[in-house]
Amino acid sequence: MKFDTKAIHAGVDPDPATGAIMTPIYQTSTFVQEAVGQHKGFEYARTQNPTRKALESNIAALENGKFGACFASGLAAIDCILKMLKPGDEVISTNDLYGGTYRLFNTIFSKFGIVFRYTPMGDAQKVAQLINENTKLVWVETPTNPVLNIIDIEAMGELTRDRNIMLAVDSTFSTPYIQRPLELGADIVMHSATKYLGGHSDVVMGALVTKDEKIASEIYRIQNSSGAVCGPQDAFLVLRGIKTLHLRMQRHSENAGKIARFLNEHNAVDKVLYPGLEEHPNHDVAKRQMNAFSGMVSFSLKTDTFAAAHEVLNSCNVFSLAESLGGVESLIGHPATMTHASIPAERRRESGVVDSLIRLSVGIEDIDDLIGDLDQSLSVKR
Repeated sequence: MKFDTKAIHAGVDPDPATGAIMTPIYQTSTFVQEAVGQHKGFEYARTQNPTRKALESNIAALENGKFGACFASGLAAIDCILKMLKPGDEVISTNDLYGGTYRLFNTIFSKFGIVFRYTPMGDAQKVAQLINENTKLVWVETPTNPVLNIIDIEAMGELTRDRNIMLAVDSTFSTPYIQRPLELGADIVMHSATKYLGGHSDVVMGALVTKDEKIASEIYRIQNSSGAVCGPQDAFLVLRGIKTLHLRMQRHSENAGKIARFLNEHNAVDKVLYPGLEEHPNHDVAKRQMNAFSGMVSFSLKTDTFAAAHEVLNSCNVFSLAESLGGVESLIGHPATMTHASIPAERRRESGVVDSLIRLSVGIEDIDDLIGDLDQSLSVKR
């Protein structure tokens, strides 16, 4: 079954009771048992829910994995992975990652004796130099948020495969339509399903997928024990959103590519970050491991100040100033004061999050309206 068909049908069967083609929202906390120990596969909704199960099966199929698990948020999904570790274990992570992930690493799990080492991952040898006997997890985000660096997943897999090190990839920006990390050597792929999978800015959720039965067993144990599960209504919304994922990602990617090229020619713009541009670092890797380049574009201004960036953000009419990404509507944000404010200023700038950096989540509106909005916003003298 090909991807576009999987998006609509994988994990989803007509409701056996009524024949409903859409998976029902099973809004129940418990399930009646026929006798002690005799049930229909469901006992208590924290452990498993039929709506959630359909979504977990669907996402696993899209990633060509075997096991899927959904959580109350993307951070709850990451939290699950880190709970597989113990004090003294070390994590190697990309140095330019989502601010919420950095906050979770540094303010929660570092207090429990887990050591985090941050490094640019464009060069696999830099990662190899940090590996030691305590390294238990390599955390990859690609494309990275918000500077859109590309990390070679296959190269990371070669480093971890024979060393008893888990390789986990945050593939939120790509979605399984564009990139499937498990096929490239990852052990776990993570999604903030809040973003492109849901696709309509109306739900918060996270997901994990793996092929490994032992890892899956740990994921399900932690999911059930910690209880950070999504509700059936949220599962329904993401399941519905995924049915148009392939169509949306095509338009997101098409619009983003045109906007990146427009920004590249604008005299107020200093630098455009988009993996679809030939001059982008690791563009060749992006072409190899991605089917398209997604809908995220970041750019900095020649006047590198908060004030200049805020002037652009406040002048837009079609792009909405807001956190998050991946919805059908276009969003514009300022990482340094929004999504990445929890990262110290010096570390932010080292990773490329300069004061004037602006991040776009390019929606599926008419491209002429989007370019026109950016043009008028950037044309104010600054």
